[in-house]
Amino acid sequence: MSDPTVYLFVHVICAVRGRERLLARPVRKVLFIHMQKEGEEKGIRIAAVGGVEDHIHLLLQLMPSQNLAQVVKSINVSSSGWLNENKLLAAEFQWEDVYFALSVSPSNVKQVKDFIEKQEEHHKTKTLDAELEAFVRLKDQI
Repeated sequence: MSDPTVYLFVHVICAVRGRERLLARPVRKVLFIHMQKEGEEKGIRIAAVGGVEDHIHLLLQLMPSQNLAQVVKSINVSSSGWLNENKLLAAEFQWEDVYFALSVSPSNVKQVKDFIEKQEEHHKTKTLDAELEAFVRLKDQI
């Protein structure tokens, strides 16, 4: 029997500690490249990454043996360590300890990728708190 085909997609939102606006566009650009490269080296598939100064969105494709909490922790530890080691920010960088995650149907992957790629435009009119409240309302409808 060949390996199973598994489609476990998760949309993850990670905020900068204290919601500080530390991730300027040039920093995000190199950070996102680093995150995808590092993820690939660790067997973590980051299908999309985007964000603004105070938070990021990830679309992860998990393998059956992967644990969401461990994958997010690995990404956050690696990315914050890389930012601090390379002194890309004036202050020490840390992510919030908590994150937000939603499962994504394979039929909605393209829509979520598009949403993640347009974060700068999206957050011209909507704060992270408003966005999270909308996600919580979705949960309450289930």
